Amino acid sequence: MKPTLLMAPKMPAGLVARLQQDYVVLGPMDRPVPEALPPGAQAARVLLTVGGWRTDAALIDALPHLGLIACYGTGIEGVDQAHAKSHGILLSNAADANADAVAEFAIGLMLASVRQIGKGDRFIRAGRWQGNAVERMPIVPGLRGRRLGIYGLGAIGTRIAAIATALGMEIAYHNRLRRAELPYRYEGSLTGLAEWSDVLMVAVRASAENRHAVNAEVLKALGPQGHLINISRGIAVDEEALCDALEQGVIAGAGLDVFEVEPHVPDRLKALDNAVLTPHIAAMADSAQAAQQALLLRNLEAFFSGQPLPSGVPL
Repeated sequence: MKPTLLMAPKMPAGLVARLQQDYVVLGPMDRPVPEALPPGAQAARVLLTVGGWRTDAALIDALPHLGLIACYGTGIEGVDQAHAKSHGILLSNAADANADAVAEFAIGLMLASVRQIGKGDRFIRAGRWQGNAVERMPIVPGLRGRRLGIYGLGAIGTRIAAIATALGMEIAYHNRLRRAELPYRYEGSLTGLAEWSDVLMVAVRASAENRHAVNAEVLKALGPQGHLINISRGIAVDEEALCDALEQGVIAGAGLDVFEVEPHVPDRLKALDNAVLTPHIAAMADSAQAAQQALLLRNLEAFFSGQPLPSGVPL
């Protein structure tokens, strides 16, 4: 008999078709609660989910044969890891499979915010470009020689640093631990990093201790010429403080691919001309999706054959 997998949120159709060759695939669920479990879910050995979906103790307890929670992306913040560990349940994620795609998107958001690409697009569409007329786009600083501060120098952060270095930017970072093997400047606090930076890039892993790490104090330290870019998780940024900072000119601009309560985006953010907003699509490149799916399949194969998980997350 084929093992049973429970798919919590909807997964890519090609991946589902591939999974169905070897597994019984149930779901998706309309919400991640025991009441929404499809018939037969109690037999599931694996729960396929994403970090933004809640996988709490109640859902775990409703799946008595669960042995693996496999997160399709890199995020694991929605999983009650302590409860999973207490039940001997393994956890896996996409590790660095999408790091290149997310890093290049982060650079794109930085360019869009700092170089005002979105404003230029709206300027033309509004019919305001009149050649050499007085009304024109303002001159803004370029990126060469400017300072990029990276909050979270993991797989994605290091790739962002490499691309930004090629653009001629100076790099500093704040991490839980200094990475002595890398040549970048280390700042011992996030506020200190923001004060040093022209652009503050949030690439930290989502976790409870990082909630609202980028707050009003950090944004004030970034300053009126500074830009905030977030391709991490929305919870890392205090959205109310960010809206205040953008409205009041505390910082110059922001590029955001993630939000605190997705898919809700505050109306205050949508009304701002100095915010570039995208719907959590940094990893939506074919190369990244292919790599994530291949890694997920390898994790499943390893789990069912009793082998170590290629991208297991320590609990």
